[in-house]
Amino acid sequence: MQTMEKCVLAVVVLCFLLQTASAIKCWECRSDSDPKCGDPFDNSTLAITDCQQASELEHLKGVRPTMCRKIRQKVHGEWRYFRSCAYMGEPGIEGDERFCLMRTGSYNIFMEYCTCNSKDGCNAAGLQRSNLLNVLFGTFVVGLVAHFLRQ
Repeated sequence: MQTMEKCVLAVVVLCFLLQTASAIKCWECRSDSDPKCGDPFDNSTLAITDCQQASELEHLKGVRPTMCRKIRQKVHGEWRYFRSCAYMGEPGIEGDERFCLMRTGSYNIFMEYCTCNSKDGCNAAGLQRSNLLNVLFGTFVVGLVAHFLRQ
């Protein structure tokens, strides 16, 4: 393989890796319209959403979603779950995604906000099946690039 071809291949792979690192994908659903959105979370019938493709919010002009959010709320004894792309906030509490922000109010109201950006689909409950595919695909791409660079 020519030196120029190696450089072009390296630039293409680098651009691909940078693009995928900058955009996060999140689950988007509401348990009041889809019971599978609750806990335990069942994503078997949902498509993961690329937050980079999410529409701009009218009240947040120029702000793009960079995280995922899961909201768990209890209102008058009924639990509801909301999963979406997050436009504002910070991951977890002081950057630690293991912790969620909790709020309580009068009239039996409880809210829990969990925000994350560590991996695609991080607003699910539990491990994602797609992560294994991502690791295998990344390993394949790195091996392919290494093979071409050695020639």
